Amino acid sequence: MAAMRKRFSSFCSSSSAEENSAGLYDSVPIWATDPPSEQEHACAALLCCHRSQDSLLSSNSSFTGYRGILNWIIILLVLTHAHLFLENFIQHGFLIDVKKVLEHLIEDNCNWPSVNLILAANMFAITALLLERSQEKGMLSPTNGHRLHLTNLGLLLLFPAAVIVHEHTISTGGAFFSLWFYTALGMKLYSYQETNRWYRQAHLTDAERDKNVSVAQKAHKEELTFQDLYYFLFAPTLCYQRDFPCTPKVHINKLLHRLLEMVTVIQIMVGIVQQWIEPIFQRSENSFSSMDITMRVEHLVGLVAPTHFLWLLFFFLSHSYLNFCAELLRFGDRHFYGDWWNATTLITFWQNWNIPFQKWCHRHVYTRLVEKNVPPLQAELLVFLMSAALLEYLVALPLHSCRLWIFLMMLFELLVAVFLTNYFQGNYGNGLVWLCLLLGPLLAVITYFHDHYISFHRHHYQSSSLPLTSDHRLPSAVFQTH
Repeated sequence: MAAMRKRFSSFCSSSSAEENSAGLYDSVPIWATDPPSEQEHACAALLCCHRSQDSLLSSNSSFTGYRGILNWIIILLVLTHAHLFLENFIQHGFLIDVKKVLEHLIEDNCNWPSVNLILAANMFAITALLLERSQEKGMLSPTNGHRLHLTNLGLLLLFPAAVIVHEHTISTGGAFFSLWFYTALGMKLYSYQETNRWYRQAHLTDAERDKNVSVAQKAHKEELTFQDLYYFLFAPTLCYQRDFPCTPKVHINKLLHRLLEMVTVIQIMVGIVQQWIEPIFQRSENSFSSMDITMRVEHLVGLVAPTHFLWLLFFFLSHSYLNFCAELLRFGDRHFYGDWWNATTLITFWQNWNIPFQKWCHRHVYTRLVEKNVPPLQAELLVFLMSAALLEYLVALPLHSCRLWIFLMMLFELLVAVFLTNYFQGNYGNGLVWLCLLLGPLLAVITYFHDHYISFHRHHYQSSSLPLTSDHRLPSAVFQTH
């Protein structure tokens, strides 16, 4: 019996020797390197059923087949939120009314101040084109031309802000759309004048080398047309270049597909706002700044899920809109975002979330700062602070409230990215990114809308001498710009 036990132990140890040859273990007994033949112990495989190995969910197991767990999480999320929707429907009834939104927009825009504001933007674009033509003809020096361009851009940014502050007939949605439109236009026109200046410098260099100035000027002058400018203004990009990549033709089926996506997503977003977010707002009569900490946390936790769904739908709406414009204009570069959902750090997320804005910042801000001997890390910090301030400006101004919540929340995310990146990597880093997306600037934005709703709700019923109760609802178009 002792001899049989020894032979079986020797066979089992031979399995460990094979694993060691594969690099699984560092040491193995010398006597196990010469396993006995299978004929000596035919039942050894049945008696030795254990070997050294890790559990599947351990980090050392290198196991990656988590598809079943992902399916379970998806089903659980669907059932959980189906329960929330059912509970909301039982408590509040069916609140979705797209007709109310349209009526509210028509009433607030009876004079169409937002439309007139957007149409007025053409004068800034035409001014930029005339300044470029004047510099091409030699009527303006490069220095004076650059100064006039900056003056034009400064007026472009101040004009919508002044109208939004002083024009009380403009709706909140119209103010949001107008301000975002003017901001994108300002970035486009800055890229337009900067890139044309680079082209002129390159043409002058080539002309000096080839001794043919007239040919270089003629080639550049052909690009300074209304058609070229307005193609760039409507194209889904913020960075100007002379020859954009184009697709061979327009695919009508893709246009209809994107249009259907946009209509469907907008309807779902309206439903989430009216059916889910607005009842949460109605349960509060005070702003977030005047709430006690318990009530504030309770409201924020209740707003996490609908706000996050609204943000994801907004991303998909942007995807459909940008691809619709690209298909209509045969614009070839459709790299509008990277795989931000797989980002393991917040820095990677910021680099992949909005590719057109990222390209513009790198091309016209970061590179220019580095050329002026600003250290790269400081240049990246300045670009980030500019982005945070711009987002705060775009949200706070239309709501006539500036409390720096968005700016401070993004600064907090920056601290998280700097100090916790080394501790959260791989899947843990991706989990940290999603946690910051759930609890970060999205909730800061929704707190702005909450306080705007409360102030507008209170002003509306004080002016109409009606009691302030949760049964009185405001038109939900206030939130449609989120």
